[in-house]
Amino acid sequence: MWLNLGEILRVHAKNYPAKMAVKTWRGETRTYAELDSRTNKLANSLLSMGLRKGDRLAVMLYNCVESIEIFCACAKIGVVVVTVNWRFVSREVEFVVNNSDAKAIVLDEEFIDCVNLARPNLRNIGEESFIVVGRVTPEGYSNYENLAEGSPDSRTQMKVDSKDTWVQIYTSGTTGVPKGVLRSHESYVSFFLINTVEFGFSQDDKGMIVMPLYHVNSTFYGLLFLYIGSSLYVGRDKRFDPLELLRVIDEERVSFISLIPTHYHLILNVPEDVRKKFDLSSMKSFLCSSAPVRSKIKKGILKCFPKVKLYEAYGSTEAGLVTILRPKDQLRKLGSMGRECLGTDVIRLLDENGNEVATGEVGELYSRGPMMFDGYYKMPEKTKSSFRADLFTAGDMVKRDEEGYYYIVDRKDNMIISGGEHVYPSEVEDVISDNPKVFDVAVIGVSDEMWGEVVKAAVVLKEGEKATEEEIIEWCRGRMAGFKKPKSIDFISASEMPRTTTGKILHRKLRERYVNHL
Repeated sequence: MWLNLGEILRVHAKNYPAKMAVKTWRGETRTYAELDSRTNKLANSLLSMGLRKGDRLAVMLYNCVESIEIFCACAKIGVVVVTVNWRFVSREVEFVVNNSDAKAIVLDEEFIDCVNLARPNLRNIGEESFIVVGRVTPEGYSNYENLAEGSPDSRTQMKVDSKDTWVQIYTSGTTGVPKGVLRSHESYVSFFLINTVEFGFSQDDKGMIVMPLYHVNSTFYGLLFLYIGSSLYVGRDKRFDPLELLRVIDEERVSFISLIPTHYHLILNVPEDVRKKFDLSSMKSFLCSSAPVRSKIKKGILKCFPKVKLYEAYGSTEAGLVTILRPKDQLRKLGSMGRECLGTDVIRLLDENGNEVATGEVGELYSRGPMMFDGYYKMPEKTKSSFRADLFTAGDMVKRDEEGYYYIVDRKDNMIISGGEHVYPSEVEDVISDNPKVFDVAVIGVSDEMWGEVVKAAVVLKEGEKATEEEIIEWCRGRMAGFKKPKSIDFISASEMPRTTTGKILHRKLRERYVNHL
C-alpha cells in the first residue's frame, strides 16, 4: 500500500518535527509536528461526530490552514473531502452538497448567509454537523477550533486503502450540471511522485499556491509539497495581487508556483522598476496551466524571469497531468502543450468513428495514466461515455506535429475557460432564458487578453420587448457565480441565431461570427 498524505505526515512529524510545513497569507503557521497533532485531534473529533470511512465532508473555505488540516485529517480516517466553490450562490451550493451526499459541512463565517439559505434543503446534514471557521459562531453551528483541539492526539485505527476515494471535486459537465470527480489516494500519490520527478522538486523547495483549494490544481500542487516533506505557502485566493505575490516570493523564498495566464499577464503589467525592488532569486520554476499561454505572455515571462524554468502543462481534473511542455521547448514549440509526461503511457487522437487521425489532423484526445480518476459520482453512464476501453477523454480536440508535440485546437464541448474557471454555456443560458423578456439565448466564450476568455451572450428578445445590456447582466447577479456572468450582451434577431436543421444552436458558428468581426 502506498502511503497516503495522512500516513506520511506522521513520518515527517517524526523526522522533521520543527520544520515549517504550512504558512498562510493570514500568517497562520504549522510545523510538521503541529500539523500531525492537530489533524489527529481533528480526525478523532470527526469520528466522534459520527462520520465514518467513505462518508462525505463538504468544505467551503477560502485558502486557509484549516482547509489543509481537513485534507490531512480526512486522509487519516478515510472520510471524503467534497470541495465546494466559494463563488457559488446558495442554489449551486445546495446542489453540490446534496448530490455529494455530504453528512457535514465546514464553512468560512463569511458564507453563513449563503449556506443558511440552502440549509432547509440540505437533506443529509444533521443539525449538529454545520461547522464554522472564524470568530463568529452563530446558533446552530459548531466551532471548528473546538473540534480541532477537542479530542485526543492519538492515532486512529481506521484502515485506509490506497484505492479509497479521498477527494470529490465538482467540475462542469456537458449538461451544465456539475459532476463529482472521484479521486483516490493512489491517483494523488501518483501525481505527487511523477511531478516531483518531472520538476526536480526536493525537500529544500518551498511551493506556493494562489488558486483556491476547491480547484484540483491547488490540491495537486499544494499537497504535493507536504507529501515530499517540503514547505508550502498558501496564498490569498480571493483576490490576486501581483505585488503581493512578488513580496511573498521575496520574503518567503518561494521556489515554485503554478499560475494561469491571467496571473502572468498581471505580473507583467507591474512596471519593471517596481519588480526590481523584490529579490526573486529563490524562484526555480513556474508552471502555466488551466488555459493555453499566448506567445506574447510566454516571451514576457521568460524575459522577466530569465533564470527560471518555465513549464506548461495539459491535463484535467479527471486525468491529472497528461502532457508537459518542458523549459527547453518553450520558444521552439510556441503554442504547443508539449509531449507525454511521465506515467502517461498512451495518447491517441481519434476521429468520431474511433479511428486514429494522421499527423497534423485534428482528433479527440484520449489518454491513459496512473493519475486517472475513478469515475463521476452517481453518474455511471457519463463515466462510461468518457472512456473508450480504458482511455479517457475530456473532450479536447487536438493535433500532433511530426515530432510528437500536441496542440489544442478546440474543446469538443463548448466549455469556456475564463481566468482559469470553467463555465459551461448551457448553465448560463438556462438562467438568462428565465428572464421574461428573453425568447432565446446562446452563450459563447470570446477572446480576452486579461482572462483568456470572457462570457458573451447573444440574446433574442420576445417580440415587442426591449432590454439593455446592463439589465440582462444584472438579472444574472445572485443567480450564478460571478465568474459565470456575461461580460457583454449582443441583441440579435431570431433569424441571426445559427442553427442546425433540427433547431440546435451552432455555438461554433456563433463564435466564428464574433471572431471574424474582432
